[in-house]
Amino acid sequence: MNLTILKDTPPWEWPEGTAETLLAILRDDRDSELDSESDLLLATELAGEFTVINDELVDALLSILRRDDKPEEARARAALALGPVLEQADTDGFEDADAVPIAEPTFHRIQASLRKLYMDATVPKDVRRRILEASVRAPQDWHPDAIRAAYASDDELWRLTAVFCMQFVRGFDEQILEALDSPNADIHYEAVVAAGNWPVDAAWPHIAALVSLGETEKALRLAAIDAVASIRPQEAVEILDDLADSDDEDIVAAVDEAMALATASPEDAEDDEFNDEDDDDESQH
Repeated sequence: MNLTILKDTPPWEWPEGTAETLLAILRDDRDSELDSESDLLLATELAGEFTVINDELVDALLSILRRDDKPEEARARAALALGPVLEQADTDGFEDADAVPIAEPTFHRIQASLRKLYMDATVPKDVRRRILEASVRAPQDWHPDAIRAAYASDDELWRLTAVFCMQFVRGFDEQILEALDSPNADIHYEAVVAAGNWPVDAAWPHIAALVSLGETEKALRLAAIDAVASIRPQEAVEILDDLADSDDEDIVAAVDEAMALATASPEDAEDDEFNDEDDDDESQH
């Protein structure tokens, strides 16, 4: 199976047996060593897809992550591959056994392993960064202190990791606002995403301006479009309407999605719930 072709194919179109192929590569069970390192890097990346991830692949990824004889990039990718399934398990829980592709003990094993490895100062910096970025997708009590320490670092890469993590862990509004003024474009981008995720109302002027300014870099503008719909839904509709006729299909798609979110905001849901309660009260009289 050609992994390069696999990477360029939507996961839902992957052939039967893909999970077994990836597992063999991660375990180094193949007979041929041809392109073994490049295959390992691709396999660690692809193994996290929901169409294939399972308990065995998780254990194989954790094994790579623990081994200091494996390439640093492979270990970092193995950590990141665990992030999506952590988030899904944390969000959906385990009441429905078919909702999550891994068992609950596996979920807890991932969390324990990532924490242990993150606390090990001998693990390479970039691997520890990726461990933190993956583990926060199922937040635990140790994460706020880890994020604060990373943000306080003089290392721009650690600060970038910290701001990325702030979109998953509450309590960092002040740091998010500060990061919006960062000259580092990557940190700025992650701050916009984090501000929209919580949402941070004080970030509205900055992010609304990014939406309106035509010279805003495209990826940043797309993130800002998503963010404004969460921060101030009613005001977002007004500024997004001006972009609905954009010549850029990606902008139009982002605007459509954001408008749908804005018009179905929690405020509207609360109003609907209040009205339903009134209707119930009236029906009882």
